Amino acid sequence: MAEKTYGYIRVSSKEQNTDRQRIALCQFGVADGDIFTDRQSGKDFDRPAYRRMVRRMKPGDVLAVKSIDRLGRNYEEILEQWRLLTKEKKVGVVVLDMPLLDTRQGRDLTGTLIADIVLQLLSYVAQTERELIRQRQAEGIAAAKARGVKFGRPPMAWPEGSDATFRSWEAGKLSARRAARDLGVSAKTFHKWADQRSAAHKSQVF
Repeated sequence: MAEKTYGYIRVSSKEQNTDRQRIALCQFGVADGDIFTDRQSGKDFDRPAYRRMVRRMKPGDVLAVKSIDRLGRNYEEILEQWRLLTKEKKVGVVVLDMPLLDTRQGRDLTGTLIADIVLQLLSYVAQTERELIRQRQAEGIAAAKARGVKFGRPPMAWPEGSDATFRSWEAGKLSARRAARDLGVSAKTFHKWADQRSAAHKSQVF
């Protein structure tokens, strides 16, 4: 069987566009049917499309990626996967944005050393960028909370007629379970509303 060239695309979310990576891979000569795509974080290699692609690869095949951070963003795991692909699977790897990272051609000792140094440097940069992104997200959330921005699901609006139901419950005419059923909510939600109503009433009194 002839050697095949595979392409791998990774984006971190479903909303991100893959066109730039796909165009680069197609221009390199990868058939559209041999391009595998994952839409998830690069923190590890537990990705379904990537795993499927690696299982399909045979010695002599070639894997092309647009850039090293598309392969992953975990320094140690990138180096381990590179070793797995090139040493164990005996697959050629080409990073399109970095011509030095091309294992298809035989290299002398100096060329191999330079490629290893470049791989380690780029892998380190990829992980550092991921950590900086997470740090910025955490700082952004903290700053937003300090400004009073609320995160999470907004509170459910009280249905029409809830005042009368609450008054009947407060007067002991209805059980909490019956009141919750009349309002079409769970008992837990009803108790949460009751606490909010009580707090609001106290604030008005004081």
